[in-house]
Amino acid sequence: MSTEKFELIAPCHFGLEAVLKREILDLGYEISKVEDGKVTFLADAQGIADANVFLRTTERILLKVAEVKAETFDELFEATKALPWERYIPQDGKFWVAKANSVKSKLFSPSDIQSIMKKAIVERLKGVYNVSWFPEDGASFPIRVAFMKDVATIGIDTSGVSLHKRGYRQMTVKAPITETLASALIMLTPWKKDRSLVDPFCGSGTFPIEAAMMAADMAPGMNRSFLAEDWKHVVPRRCWYNAVEEAQDRVNLKIETDIQGYDIDAEALKAARANAKMAGVDSLIHFQQRPVKEFHHPKPYGFIITNPPYGERLEEKAALPQLYSEIGESYRGLDKWSMYLITSYDKAESDIGRKADKNRKIYNGMLKTYFYQFLGPKPPKRSQSQEKKEGTIE
Repeated sequence: MSTEKFELIAPCHFGLEAVLKREILDLGYEISKVEDGKVTFLADAQGIADANVFLRTTERILLKVAEVKAETFDELFEATKALPWERYIPQDGKFWVAKANSVKSKLFSPSDIQSIMKKAIVERLKGVYNVSWFPEDGASFPIRVAFMKDVATIGIDTSGVSLHKRGYRQMTVKAPITETLASALIMLTPWKKDRSLVDPFCGSGTFPIEAAMMAADMAPGMNRSFLAEDWKHVVPRRCWYNAVEEAQDRVNLKIETDIQGYDIDAEALKAARANAKMAGVDSLIHFQQRPVKEFHHPKPYGFIITNPPYGERLEEKAALPQLYSEIGESYRGLDKWSMYLITSYDKAESDIGRKADKNRKIYNGMLKTYFYQFLGPKPPKRSQSQEKKEGTIE
């Protein structure tokens, strides 16, 4: 079964499909479709393991079962029943329709869609396995269905707990940015591991930690488990061993980095340090308690990548103009730096005192935010002999 090709669906934040597409291509898999908030690609069983272990910017990996058109519950029942569920779900499998959503479709009640589809799958499997009852005490197969204009895309979740949960974030502060979103935003910048990176509002440390994991080539999923590890008939055990072994071989913590996280909140920094340690990258990050107005850095050509306060609460809103003008002031004091910030605060540019060179709309959950990009000059190309002298070429 290992040579069998599957279609896999990788959901992501709206506006960040291009970053995820690049990641999938870099893993060596072929893209079949890019839509709003998801990328579909072709892979074998090894690809299911690789995608879960290595992809930084997707929320989960769904094994696509089918797309079916249904305008009535009868049609949905018959179409679902006609699918080859036995290819995926063994006789003792635990299966349920974990999530249903519907956009511009005649069938829109999630709970009705869920129960009709569950009944249809039970009917199908009763016929195949010749049983009238299922123990459902084996591996888990949560099914997800998304209706768009009366077409249902049906997939089985291979990941389980969302992939943004890398396993390192034990402690959080209020309104943290997810690990997948932080990764995608870093990847939208030209930052490389030999350049300085500072997050002056680091909170529980997500940006610096994700950057350090990238710098050390540490796979985001190497220290966690996935539902499909129990699907031995679909993904042989060795696929997971291969992925994790490759992930472990790639880690390199002996690199020189200049990654820093500042925050004025001592509790946040405590959380950030604990999380970095948990992620195994504490040696690559320097955390420090300091306000943004005291931020300066001697080196040129660095990056600020940050998620400053948005002022979601009224009493915080009043402090924003002052805060963003301090961000602008600190930024102007840096030599040839670039600054990338994600915020829903609509006066960010005027308070910073400079128009962003680029900005892109990104949905952070339901919140519309902007990723403002203030671009510094590119550093001069260094000659190889110079790099050898500085020891940056291995």
